[in-house]
Amino acid sequence: MESRRGGEPVSARAYRNHPAWWAFLVHRVSGIALALFLPAHFLALGTALEGGARLDRFLAWTNQPLVIAAEWGLVILLAAHLAGGLRLLALELLPWREWQKTLAAVAAGFALAAGLAFALAR
Repeated sequence: MESRRGGEPVSARAYRNHPAWWAFLVHRVSGIALALFLPAHFLALGTALEGGARLDRFLAWTNQPLVIAAEWGLVILLAAHLAGGLRLLALELLPWREWQKTLAAVAAGFALAAGLAFALAR
């Protein structure tokens, strides 16, 4: 698919280098990953219903390095999805300004800062 922009043809792949496209992609992928995580989260919550001993075993299992790394990734996904959602709300509800082009970078920085804070607090 080609369209004209300033008199020159622009391919569909050229749009994939735009920060807004990457912000869309991160928001979409993080949302799908969080939706896939929900059944595991409900399973973990269900262990509390089976008694304190079962929950204690599960919590001891979560101290493994791979699980801790997965938690860090989950916090990054949550922060990225939150920041991307706030960015979309700003685009929808606020009048367009030039500074809104930087919202994608701010969203990415927020997500990484939240993940770093979580990793350092652990």
